[in-house]
Amino acid sequence: MIAEYLELFLFLAIFVLILFGFPVAFTLAGVALIFAVIGAWMGEFQLRQLSFLPQRIFGTMSSEVLIAAPMFIFMGLVLERSQIAADLLTSMAKLFRGMRGGLALSVVLVGMLMAASTGIVGATVVTMGLIALPVMLKAGYDPRLATGTICASGTLGQVIPPSIVLVFLGDVLTYANQQANLKAGNFAGKSVGVGDLFAGSLIPGLLLVGLYAIYIIAIAWLKPERAPVPLPEPGEQAMSKRERLALLLNGLLPPGILIVAVLGSILTGIATPTEAAGVGAVGAVILAARRAVPRLAPLFWAGIVASVALIVINGFFDLLIQRDNFSPTEQAMLWVAMGLVAVVLASVVAACWALFQTRQLTPVVEQTGLITAMIFAVLVGASLFSLVFRGLGGEETVHHMLDALPGGLFGAMVFVMLLMFVMGFFLDFLEIIFILVPIVGPVLILMGADPVWLGVMIAVNLQTSFLTPPFGFALFFLRGAAPASVRTFDIYRGVMPFIALQLVGLALIAIFPALATWLPDYLFSK
Repeated sequence: MIAEYLELFLFLAIFVLILFGFPVAFTLAGVALIFAVIGAWMGEFQLRQLSFLPQRIFGTMSSEVLIAAPMFIFMGLVLERSQIAADLLTSMAKLFRGMRGGLALSVVLVGMLMAASTGIVGATVVTMGLIALPVMLKAGYDPRLATGTICASGTLGQVIPPSIVLVFLGDVLTYANQQANLKAGNFAGKSVGVGDLFAGSLIPGLLLVGLYAIYIIAIAWLKPERAPVPLPEPGEQAMSKRERLALLLNGLLPPGILIVAVLGSILTGIATPTEAAGVGAVGAVILAARRAVPRLAPLFWAGIVASVALIVINGFFDLLIQRDNFSPTEQAMLWVAMGLVAVVLASVVAACWALFQTRQLTPVVEQTGLITAMIFAVLVGASLFSLVFRGLGGEETVHHMLDALPGGLFGAMVFVMLLMFVMGFFLDFLEIIFILVPIVGPVLILMGADPVWLGVMIAVNLQTSFLTPPFGFALFFLRGAAPASVRTFDIYRGVMPFIALQLVGLALIAIFPALATWLPDYLFSK
């Protein structure tokens, strides 16, 4: 009983201190150490278990999967700072301007595309808040509908890959799945990784986009005063088909290339998520430089074409240079690949120099370093917390508690999803991933939950943490970008229907697990 009380007080102490604003990483590590000493004094914890911590930290820092995180962060920051995302939003707003609810639909589509190319919620919400919100308000949109659409669309980057949430969630669930398989004695159990979560979350992410679009269309038709068709500006002429096509290509082509390069290489099995993150970072630099220095555009396009050609060649030929025997065709392809690598290298060097000269590269690198350091500090603190929690017997306590709930796996999943939803009102998604998922993940998988389905359910649930008052980060981001005429209360009311839609999406994934499991099974089980 003493150990159980220590586990409970450990969890509550961390939760309360985080709410009071103490740094998460130091709170996790410091409180865990204090309870480790208290537990050792009471005979409920063995301090020698702390000797496993350096090995855990080394394993975390040397993880090839987690290398993808800073590269995806870098990619998103480059696209945000280079105004490529703003160009996309402007283009889509012009294309949908004459439709009922067209401006709101364009925000949803841009949120989807920016999620698939940047994955950074703050940048997406602020960009759309600065560009789209004034246009929507000027057109007569209800502030609640406008702000709710922007906040919800901006959070799609948490579900639609490539997502930082999915990278860290995949790493945590990989360990949880291994623990569950070892306890069950199943050494050939189903594996799960970041690539599986990327594939599994794609259809649910598009499902949320569809739910948002249906809601906006319904509002536009049932209550047209909330989403009116904007009146044309004085002297404004309707765009021709050629102008629409040019606008569509200019807005969609850059992020479209990046989406195909990153997600396409992962889903087709050509590249791992970490390798695809490298492709995305390089592609973002080239696209940003093409916009910043137009006169070097031919060189940058050559680099893009060469990169695509390398991906194609790598998919059809085995060009590992460690081999001894090459066929004549493979030898020719190897020389072609070397030439393409030289073109890509020249393009990347020129792009980095162009961004450095235009003062875009340095702040992006600095911000990437700060965000990455913060995330990994939280991860190290969470490792110490989970080590002490398990040492006190917390995992067994959680297992017994979930087993005792009525309904088996269904009852346990409902409880965990509700707990995460409530915690999302107060905690950041990273804190929930690093604190709660390592505790409940192995137990739920051991009870029969498919690890990919579980990961997608958690990801969709965590998306609501960006929207739920009082600490939803998307609400704060938009409050900072919105004009003073928009009340905070309007923002809070505006996100409520979209939170309900997310819960509907979560329920659909729970009822139809194939929404999350079909695509990864189809792509990776062959």
